[in-house]
This record gives sequence, structure tokens and C-alpha cells, in this order.
Amino acid sequence: MPLNRRTFLGTSAAAGAGVAIVGGAAGPAAAHGHGHGHGRPPKRYSFTVMGTTDLHGNVFNWDYFTDKEFDDKAHNDVGLAKISTLVDQVRREKGRHNTLMIDAGDTIQGTQLSYYYAKIDPITAKRGPVHPMAQAMNAIGYDAAALGNHEFNYGIPVLRKFEEQCDFPLLGANALDAKTLRPAFAPYVIKKLRTPHGRDVKVAILGLTNPGIAIWDKANVGGKMVFPGLEEQAAKYVPRLRSMGADVVIVSAHSGNSGTSSYGDQIPYVENAAGLVAEQVPGIDAILVGHAHLEIPEYFVENKQTGKKVVLSEPLKWGQRLTLFDFDLVWEKGRWVVEKAGSQVLNSNTVAEDPKITKMLADEHTKVVAYVNQVIGTSTAAMTTAEAAWKDEPIIDLINVVQAETVKAALAGGEYAALPVLSQASCFSRTAQIPAGNVTIKDAAGLYPFENTLEARLVTGAQIRDYLEFSARYYVQTAAGAPVDTAKLTNADNTPDYNYDAVSGLTYEIDIAKPNGSRIVNLSFEGKAIDPAAQFVLAVNNYRASGGGNFPHVPAAKQLWANSEEIRNTIIAWVQAKGSVDGAAFASVDWRLTRDGSPVF
Repeated sequence: MPLNRRTFLGTSAAAGAGVAIVGGAAGPAAAHGHGHGHGRPPKRYSFTVMGTTDLHGNVFNWDYFTDKEFDDKAHNDVGLAKISTLVDQVRREKGRHNTLMIDAGDTIQGTQLSYYYAKIDPITAKRGPVHPMAQAMNAIGYDAAALGNHEFNYGIPVLRKFEEQCDFPLLGANALDAKTLRPAFAPYVIKKLRTPHGRDVKVAILGLTNPGIAIWDKANVGGKMVFPGLEEQAAKYVPRLRSMGADVVIVSAHSGNSGTSSYGDQIPYVENAAGLVAEQVPGIDAILVGHAHLEIPEYFVENKQTGKKVVLSEPLKWGQRLTLFDFDLVWEKGRWVVEKAGSQVLNSNTVAEDPKITKMLADEHTKVVAYVNQVIGTSTAAMTTAEAAWKDEPIIDLINVVQAETVKAALAGGEYAALPVLSQASCFSRTAQIPAGNVTIKDAAGLYPFENTLEARLVTGAQIRDYLEFSARYYVQTAAGAPVDTAKLTNADNTPDYNYDAVSGLTYEIDIAKPNGSRIVNLSFEGKAIDPAAQFVLAVNNYRASGGGNFPHVPAAKQLWANSEEIRNTIIAWVQAKGSVDGAAFASVDWRLTRDGSPVF
């Protein structure tokens, strides 16, 4: 008897508990065991918990930025329609009543489908639509989902509406109301699985989200919610769940496994803390890992206090994989005990999309395809990001020109109007392109796939040099004369493309033969060596300005202006206003890679 949803949500935010009975008598998953000395075999029961994470608005196996079926080098597939087919297969094999389905967050942001229902035809409107992700996840039958940091991108009202539309709780034990410090969402849910032995198995699912939300979405959560560390909240809740009779405790954590943070020491919590939770908090059986966009089929972490091994798994992003946690339990001393736990991942490219999901959301898909194909202008020449990770390309200049012009216009007539404006941009996707001829919304959206907004910060020449040195760590040190392979040149120390910034408005060289910290050469402004004390305005996205990537100086720099409009929409409006994009009018080579003064390319 599932708990009434309204009463559950009414009590869960404060108390954090909801109990639901799943299924009827168990079938083939109840295994036969060995004798216990009394001639009778012990009672055994097996069940499976399926998990997804970082779905990022993917329902269909479709790329709205290219407007065709999704494909990559490994021929992965994406989307909940594929996941649904895998889930049905697992339920048929194990018996639906012996399975649970959970998610580890980042659900409602990432595709033009999810953008459309947050911004163009918003779910928050009066008589607004039901979010496609809620429709799909409800149809699949999720039992719980942890909150991801990207859940907060569109503001709390959109998130609350999405929560209301889901037939399952959104969990966040470390998402607290800023004033009362009580949970702002249900911290956990307890599910009961019926066994053939008359004794239910109580499975607790504890949801933990990312402390970085406090920085990355400060504009949306500042003064409203706070996000303490995962370890401290797990240490608070796991013993409570055990004392409430939980036989199995599973953590769904929107947090990677590496133990590192991208926001430095700005907040005293670890961003990627899943492994630390397993190591430091006794009483956890398994952790569904999210946030890092990595694939971890099965990984064991030993708890420091108990020596017990905790199984961790992270399915690949966007619905490319489905994690299966398999638990074998034995009845001992009046309770169920986990005898064995393991995990694996299934690849969604092995199955067809579930027609139940694709038919249900066909209208939404059609609307979004029409939206992304709207023509907003023309381009005199084709531009691409194919080499933008190692060359100053016109397509990245386009972002910087739009940002710099927008900031100049915003500061016009004010006390900072006379200062030169610099701008930063990253190559977010190496497959983005602006074609010659008609330019559509999808072309602009593919160039800027994130919902970042624009800010203006006050910086000095010396700070800009530090900023560029930090950015230049992206390149692998390559001696003068050594061969250069572009496939191995970038992403040093696993730095993602979005954490390498090109800065326009000045000129500089990056000497990749030199060690980190001494690579920026011939840094000049208007043809002269830059004055370390000179003041500049930096047009910068809110992710970088709030500490994303841990770049120096900018988060602490004086904010001169900020905008709530997405940079992507600003680019679209700029193209619409101009009518035609002419790369020759704004493209300039402001930076290049060198070795001992000789250009690499």
C-alpha cells in the first residue's frame, strides 16, 4: 500500500521518512542455501536495485544540437526510452517485486527538450505541461531520485513543480532550509520488499546532493538553502535508518568518487565525496554514484571502522548505462543480513527504445525539434570548433564578441564605462558548428550548451596573467622539437575542455614547452606589454565567476554587473539583430601555442 503522496511530501520534508510496500510474494530470486546445522536451510532472499544518473534531460536517443539520432565514437545510445527497455528486461528476469529503481540526480537540465519545458513552455505556467522527464520516470516506475546540482539551474519554483509532478520523492539529506536548517526535501525513503518467508526486507535509500550548489547556483539558492557535506549528513542519517529497522542502506549520491573539488577552498566540503562516505560512515551497503560523468561498473571501498566492503557503481551519463546492484540476503538472528553485494552496468545501445515512452512523448519531441530548427539569421562562412581546443578559432571569437559587446552596453555611461572589456570563453563541444547560409537556434545552442549567464568583474593586469597561467595548465608539456599529436596535447591532469578559457581583448602566447605557471609569454594590451596594475573588465560566465573550475581571482573580484539571461539566448538575439554573421568582421588571432617563440600551428 503506497503512502499517499500528499501526506508523504507533507511529512517527509521534516521527518524524512516514507515507507512503501513493493510487490507481493517473491519468485525465483529467493535462492536456496546451505544447512545451518539444524537440517533446515537458512532463509535467503535476493533483490536488485537499478540505477541511473546524470540523465540531463535525455528521453529520446536524439541529439537536439545536431537534430539527428545521437551517436558517438563508441556508438553509445542515450535516453530514458532505452533505459525503460532494459528495466523491463531486468524486472521480467528478477520479478518486478524483487527490484527497485533509483537515480542519482541531474535530471531536468542538459537538452533542448528539458530547456523548452523550463523556459519556452514552462511547467510552472498556469495549466502548464508535465515535464517530459517526470512523465518518463513515472512511466518507468522510479522509487526515488537524489537531487543533482543542475536541478537548481532554473530556480527553485521550477524544481518544486518538477518535484510535485514526480510520483516518487526527490531526496536531499544535505539540502537544508537556510533559516531552520531542517531538510528542504525528503532526506530518505524506506521501501519494503516482500519475501516468501513472511519477513519483509526494509531497504532505506538516502539521497545526498552536491555542496557545490551553494556556489554554482548562488543566485537561485543564496539565503534560501544551504548544503553541508555529504559525509556529515550520512553520518547523521545512516545510524538513524539502521535504528528504524533498515536491513539494507543504499546511498544515492550526486557526488563523484575522486575525493576532489573543482571549487577549491571556497566551501569546506568535498565535491566528489562518494568514496569518502563509504570509507567514513559505517552501515552503508551500496552507493549509486553520480555527477562525475564517469563509468564505474563495480568498485569496492573498505569502511575504516568496520572493515566491511561497500560497493559503488556509476552508470555512464545521459542514460547510456543502467547500473544493477544485486543483493543476496540471509536471515540470521532474527534479521536480514547482506551476505553479498555486487554491481554491473548494462549498455543501453543493446536494446531498442521502449515504444511506450516514445509514443507518450512524441508530441513534446516534435515541438522541440520544430523549435530548434527556427532560422535566426545567416552566416557568410562555415565555422567549427573542431580545432578550437588548440587554435584561436572564429567560432569562439563569436562568443567573446557577443559577451564583450553586451557588457560594454551594460556599463555605458557608468563609472566603469571607459575601462577595456576582456572576455572569456571555452570550447564546450568539439563538434559545434555554424554553417554557411541559414543559422538556426540549434546551431547557437550547440555552440553554448550550458545555461550559463553573463557577469562583469573588475580585474587587474596581474590577475589576468594568473588567470591565463591557470587556464594554460590544460596543455600537456611538450618539448621544443618533439612531435605534437593534437589527440594527446590537451586535457592535462584530466582538465575538461570547459575548464580551458581563451580570453579576448588582448594578445598572448602559451609556451607549451614550459612548465605550468610560466607559460604565458608576450602578454600585451593594444600592442604594449600589459601593466600589472591596469584595470580591466572581464566578461565572464556565472559558473566561472562563482568559482567553477577554481580559477584564481575572479570569484573574489568586484562584480560590476550581472544578467539573468542565458548567454546562449544573448548569442541568438545578437544573430537575429545582425541578420548575418560575418566571421571576417570579428575574427582575430589573439592567442597561439608556441615553443621557444615558434608557433606550434
